[in-house]
Amino acid sequence: MAVTRLAPSPTGALHLGNARTFLVNWALARRNGWRVLLRIEDLDGPRIKAGAAAAAIETLAWLGLDWDGPPVYQSADAAPYTAPYTAALKRLAAAGQIYPCRCTRSQVVAASLSAPHAGDPHEVRYTGACRPPQPAPLPFTAEPGTAWRLRVPGGEQVFTDRFAGEASIDVQQAVGDFLVATKAGLPSYQLAVVVDDCRQGVTHVVRGDDLLASTPRQLLLMERLGFGPPPEYFHVPLVIGPDGRRLAKRHGDSRIQAYHGRGVPAERIIGLLAEWCGVGPRREQTAEAFCQAFSLDAMPRGPVTFTAEDDRWLLGG
Repeated sequence: MAVTRLAPSPTGALHLGNARTFLVNWALARRNGWRVLLRIEDLDGPRIKAGAAAAAIETLAWLGLDWDGPPVYQSADAAPYTAPYTAALKRLAAAGQIYPCRCTRSQVVAASLSAPHAGDPHEVRYTGACRPPQPAPLPFTAEPGTAWRLRVPGGEQVFTDRFAGEASIDVQQAVGDFLVATKAGLPSYQLAVVVDDCRQGVTHVVRGDDLLASTPRQLLLMERLGFGPPPEYFHVPLVIGPDGRRLAKRHGDSRIQAYHGRGVPAERIIGLLAEWCGVGPRREQTAEAFCQAFSLDAMPRGPVTFTAEDDRWLLGG
């Protein structure tokens, strides 16, 4: 059976950009008969906000989205490396695919800045200070102050996204050997997502295109772990502010909860999101009505800008 997941991370409240992606994911699922799993990705340590998971669930339901079965929480299987993640890490270590790393973040940043081909300034490239010359089988152990990294080959990895099309990314050049287990005793985001998607039977992943660069890392992990076939990926453009940057606090209060608290009906928010998805012109409508009208072919291929006029319309102006 086809399965997708709504996967909010409770590091803050859901805003209009998050809601648009979740709405598209949900509509594709309900139109195509996919099972919908609600997975709370709450492994981001100190960034997790108290009450944010419950607020995300409440917000999604208020907008009219639903899911099949109770929510599942990554943290229930997380520390200290409980069963599903430990099994994957042990398998990778026994095959010589990962190695321990004791570098501090400041050391990684310093080495990356001094590298002749430093990559994206928003993502630090690991230049391989702790990488053994040759792969070697190791027992996986969770030691305080020790992280684990995946050995990443050089060269372009090519994959096809169902919305964004063909993509080609050199993971080694972009980020180097990336983390699969952190010094805090937790599986990394990349490992946890891969393990959970496999064990939960996820076949379709719909998410923002800010995560497009994560896809070849996750495909590489799936291959090393012997998982397959991989899910089908749909990376949709983000909602941005007038300055061209992803939607955030600097663009004003775009939280769904804030609009709810000011008396904006869910149908009005869905109406704006619908226009942003090519289902327009804007008008109040339910999530179910959006689902019936939505077509991925009509979805804008570039980012959508949230403007002051959009905010005024939501507030009834």
